[in-house]
Amino acid sequence: MMQFLWLYIDELVGKGLSLGVIFEFLGWGSATLIPLALPLATLLASIMTMGSFGENNELLAMKAAGISLPRIIRPLIFLSIAISIGAFFASNNLIPHAFNNIYTLRDDISKTKEEIKIPTGVFYDGIDNYSLRIDERDEKTGTIYKVMVYNHAENRGNISLTMADSGSIKLTKDKQNLIFLLYNGFSYEEGKRESTADTTYPMRRIGFDRQEIIISLKNYAFQRSKEGRFNNEVMAQNLTRLSQLRDSLDTTYAKVRVYQVNNLITSGGLAYPAQLDTTNKRLKSSISVDSLYRWRTIEDERNAYAGAVAQIQNALTILDNYQLEEAQYSNPLRKVRIEWFRKFTLSIACLIFFFIGAPLGAIIRKGGLGTPVIISMFFFVLYWVVDISGKKLATDGVISPAFGTLISSFVLFPMGAFLTWKSTKDSSLFNADAYIMFFKTMFTRINKRRGKSNE
Repeated sequence: MMQFLWLYIDELVGKGLSLGVIFEFLGWGSATLIPLALPLATLLASIMTMGSFGENNELLAMKAAGISLPRIIRPLIFLSIAISIGAFFASNNLIPHAFNNIYTLRDDISKTKEEIKIPTGVFYDGIDNYSLRIDERDEKTGTIYKVMVYNHAENRGNISLTMADSGSIKLTKDKQNLIFLLYNGFSYEEGKRESTADTTYPMRRIGFDRQEIIISLKNYAFQRSKEGRFNNEVMAQNLTRLSQLRDSLDTTYAKVRVYQVNNLITSGGLAYPAQLDTTNKRLKSSISVDSLYRWRTIEDERNAYAGAVAQIQNALTILDNYQLEEAQYSNPLRKVRIEWFRKFTLSIACLIFFFIGAPLGAIIRKGGLGTPVIISMFFFVLYWVVDISGKKLATDGVISPAFGTLISSFVLFPMGAFLTWKSTKDSSLFNADAYIMFFKTMFTRINKRRGKSNE
């Protein structure tokens, strides 16, 4: 959450947003972190649960009573399956809705201008069509002194100026207007010329004891827009809509490929679609290959080679253009396919991490937040690095979207199967004493062999 907050902190600060809007933005952001948090939570919880059983000898007591490990973890398996099912619905329904709201809130926040903070001693142009200057400000009473207000609404330069000895500033409750209450000053306004030949500029000066200037503020207050404006984004679509979009892109991409192939064949010299078939029908007998390279004159041969080179260069140019054109269709299609498969990876990851964590807890027999956290982070970092790498390779088109998305599950599944098998056999896989005894026995045998050889 801190990483998410620092990622968007520049867009949130200085906009005058309420705590409700900020917490809503962070809340939807936390929903997008479920693919990160839920597999790690499943892994850590399973290790801590089974590790506590082993550390408190409860696991040993159950095994002594004739209860096998698969029977012990059977309720936890049902619970992990339920978590995996819930993770699928979260990935398919909650996370797309969260991304849709994040995109909408971020767009609304980006349109909100920063809060008005008028400094002293300099001109401030942070308000549209106005330039303001305040020489002094009394922080206790909020009174401002020696005020200058330039109105540039007509885009004709500095033709309207208001100067006052003192005043005050306040915002309306809806933050739609800024009210200047000025005392003891003058308003200067330059009028328009009566004709283009007239070089005089009439000016009007009005003195006042008290004057109120209302400046309209547009987009300075946060305004919530309608939801659903970003439903077409890939991350904001569920499985059904992704399937529809994938089919639509597949159809469009297939038509583009057919057009490209036909155009490439034509540019390569086969101007007629049935040219190959016609040639095949006319060649009833075999011909000598050497006769194809016999030319009447050197000029004919030179022209033939020049024409062939020109056609090849034309085909290469077309291929370069097709590469750019194809990226417009293939890249979105790969992203849609990747996101379609990722709807299932969260559920698979939760299930695999359970079958890694539960056997590990039964083997290491350590509960709490010590050893389980270290082991959990090791497996989770491995999973996340492989998952990010696979997604990147699939997005670039190096590997297929299915393989790039599921490669992390392929890597961790053998580990889970191996650890589950070891735990059912009461293996001392992480028992340091077992390794010490193994090396002691090995060194003893080596010493005995050396003694026999010396004799």
